[in-house]
Amino acid sequence: MKYILIGIGGAIGAISRYALQGIVYQFAGTGFPYGTLAVNIIGCFLIGFFMELTENRYFVDPQIRIFITVGILGGFTTFSTFGYETFSLWRDGEFMRASYNIISSVLIGLTAVWLGFITARII
Repeated sequence: MKYILIGIGGAIGAISRYALQGIVYQFAGTGFPYGTLAVNIIGCFLIGFFMELTENRYFVDPQIRIFITVGILGGFTTFSTFGYETFSLWRDGEFMRASYNIISSVLIGLTAVWLGFITARII
């Protein structure tokens, strides 16, 4: 059942991401990735808001939590998960691990994009 919820939520999130990016690009243009930036910021806000409410204030069925966080927000942007996990490390006093997560995710992620790009050019 978890996988079905994740799949349905992921579809909702991906469609929402595509639609929102399109709206943002219509207004802001495509000279800068404003659509992606907007999605990432909104996703980070939403996961922080939802997790704070459901971890510390209100009980939410674990399947609903998975549907919203892994499914919808995961389909909307995985950056929200990265943001929340890094924030959790920071909140828990794991400053070095949080910093390592930021640095390694950004640098290794960008390096992986570059390597994929170079590999595709070679093939």
